[in-house]
Amino acid sequence: MRVVARLFAGPGMVALGVNHFANPDFYVAIIPRGLPAPEALNYLSGAAEIAGGVMTMIPRTRRLGGWLLLALLVAVFPANINMALHPEQFPQVPGGRAALLLRLPLQALFGYWVWLAALADHPDG
Repeated sequence: MRVVARLFAGPGMVALGVNHFANPDFYVAIIPRGLPAPEALNYLSGAAEIAGGVMTMIPRTRRLGGWLLLALLVAVFPANINMALHPEQFPQVPGGRAALLLRLPLQALFGYWVWLAALADHPDG
């Protein structure tokens, strides 16, 4: 399980972060209306995913990277809620409303994987 967690927290998060730059329109569209500067928020969250992912792959920075990724998962959760509340705006997501609702509890699994990959063995948690 730790291998899966490290693959998610490291290379997986880096790939997701790169995707913010490769496909910004998708990410900008999921940012809840009312938040300022959605384009900047997209690039900021993508850069944070890349940085956190890289940091979890380096033993010296793994713990800090884990905390960064956990904070990021919490910060982007409103975008997941926004998608689940407005599935008609995201027809490109396979599975529609059901898949978007399923993503919500999956965020807890992702958080667990980050914890397992980067924080579980550290005495300070």
